[in-house]
Order: sequence, then structure tokens, then C-alpha cells
Amino acid sequence: MGHSGGSDRVVVSPTGWVAQQARLYEESGGTSGTTVMGAPCLLLDYQGRRSGTWRRTVLIYGRDGEDYLVVASNGGAPAHPAWYLNLVEKPEVRLRVGPERFAAHAEPLSAADKRRVWPGLVELFPQYATYQKKTDRDIPVVRLHRTGD
Repeated sequence: MGHSGGSDRVVVSPTGWVAQQARLYEESGGTSGTTVMGAPCLLLDYQGRRSGTWRRTVLIYGRDGEDYLVVASNGGAPAHPAWYLNLVEKPEVRLRVGPERFAAHAEPLSAADKRRVWPGLVELFPQYATYQKKTDRDIPVVRLHRTGD
């Protein structure tokens, strides 16, 4: 997999609750901290596009067949979240979903694909509809396709 020296250090999101939840999720081996407001969540490890540093965040996810779907909502803010900008440029990521840890490839959905899955994502986490109303930005949905362990 080509991991060089100390590159496995992962910097956890500076947001308070995210850092706490990421730690709980990881330290429990994926048995605690696995939901946000009732919706299932995963740990996304992604590489900084300039720094190359691995970073970790907690994201709610939906499913599309075998794939995982995450929403770059940023709470309806006008700008895309940093993790999204990074994985557009560095799409090879690492996930923890419950007790499982594996590598994945991230790919933003086409408009047609997003239309197909959006109602299910809003059902999973109704705030997404509110977030989309708050911003002119078309909120991206990203497919995470498992590539290995």
C-alpha cells in the first residue's frame, strides 16, 4: 500500500464534538459513538491536498448497494467542507464503519445519481433538506467505494 514512515499519524478534526466522537469511535473499536442524532456515522480518514497529512472526521452515511454515501453539507454553509475539497484531489481514503476498517475510493456523484439517492439521505437525516435550502451551493454527495482492507 506504500505507507511511508510516520505518515500514519492522523490529525483529528478540531471541532469539539467531532474530536470527542472520533476518539470514542476509534478507541471502542467501532462499538460506541457510531451515531449522530440518531443517524449512523463513519470515520473518514483523508489526506490534506497540500500538506499530505492524514485527517479524520465523523460523517453520517447512507448506503447505495455496497457503497457508502456521505453528504458535503457543511451545515448549509456557503463553502464546501475542507474534507470534501481534499478528497476531490486525493480520492484514496480510509474508513471505519463500526468494527470494520478498510480503504475506499471517493467519488462525487453526478447530478442524476444525486437526485436518485437524495430522498433517502434526507429520510435518514432530515436536516439535509434544511441545509440545502440555506445555501445556493449544490451540496455534493460522495460515493465511498471499498477498495481493500
